[in-house]
Amino acid sequence: MRPIRDTIPIEEARALTLESARPLERTERIALTEASGRVLAASATSALDVPPFDRAAMDGYAVRAEDTFGAGKYEPKVLRSVEKVHTGQVPTRTVGAGECIEIATGAPMPQGADAVVMVEETEREASSANVRVFTPVYPRQNVGRRAADIAAGQTILHQGDVLTPSRIGALAAAGVLEPEVYAKPRIAILSTGNEIVEPGRPLGPGQIYDINRFTLASIISAHGGTAVALPTAPDTLDALSAAIDRALGEDLLVFSGGSSVGERDLIVDVLSQRGEVLFHGVAVKPGKPTVFGRVKNTPVLGMPGYPTSCLSNGYMLLVPMLRRMARLPPYHPQIVKVPLARRIVSTTGRHQFYTVRIVDGAATPAFKASGDITSMAHADGYIEIPAQVDIVETGEPVDVKLF
Repeated sequence: MRPIRDTIPIEEARALTLESARPLERTERIALTEASGRVLAASATSALDVPPFDRAAMDGYAVRAEDTFGAGKYEPKVLRSVEKVHTGQVPTRTVGAGECIEIATGAPMPQGADAVVMVEETEREASSANVRVFTPVYPRQNVGRRAADIAAGQTILHQGDVLTPSRIGALAAAGVLEPEVYAKPRIAILSTGNEIVEPGRPLGPGQIYDINRFTLASIISAHGGTAVALPTAPDTLDALSAAIDRALGEDLLVFSGGSSVGERDLIVDVLSQRGEVLFHGVAVKPGKPTVFGRVKNTPVLGMPGYPTSCLSNGYMLLVPMLRRMARLPPYHPQIVKVPLARRIVSTTGRHQFYTVRIVDGAATPAFKASGDITSMAHADGYIEIPAQVDIVETGEPVDVKLF
């Protein structure tokens, strides 16, 4: 056994990991249908006007505005409808003096017309082409002008913009179907331990199913990365060293297990032999036996094997790294302030990540033990208890960061 005698504060651990998380330079072109949440690698410019023509902004009648001047409820102006234009059709007639064209919202404006009278302000005479207009309109009224939204040659989005649904819509409007985006960081995940078995296979004596590979992969996917699962490695220096070799082509390697202090916890040994260890041990609960280093410029993050410890450090250390590598903005979870339902005694000197459920408007402790995944699965979020705080009393307001 090799106890961890020195730990570093969580803030220092986060700073060291972030420093090694270089924003990716690789780019790729992808289909617009796959672009949600990606980050533009080059500014997008429109090749056309949007809309590409003057169009009706209301259902009604395209008119010459001057023909409606003086119209009123009791003295309407009477115009003759010479055509009907639906959306997607092109007018074939020109609006002359005393004429109008029935038009649908979004349809191209006909030549000669410079305004649209809303259908609610008109009345069509039975069995006649005559239309009574009860309200005057001014030029350009109820008309969407060509290029009113986007002009040809205009930059619509800039390098570094995150593609949200509305921004994807802007690209589609401009006819951009394959934007250039930054590549997703590829994160190798390696579960270690002789006791770890792939879910679905029979469990032998002393064996457990691999949990962390799936929870870590979910975090990676949700925060802009691509998870690359490696085969489970047994607890030997040769196996762990070979796993590192397989992962050196990826952007980051995340170990699960093997970072503690037992004689088979060999991650620190492998990192020391193959590269450098930047820290081993974080003053946080759960998650103290966390190690971080580099091998040939590839960052290596060694997570505790216990599921809650692994997942909580995933939120506190891995997510900030991922988002910086993916060029995404920092993650800010939704926070609700509620009273604490039951007193919590924390460990002085260690920043505590404590899971809670929100029940009847209060934060109820949900943490069981570091090895219990239901500490996370049955929680709505977590509170953070600073290292210098040892007790949080019942009824004290706490900030719950929602999952």
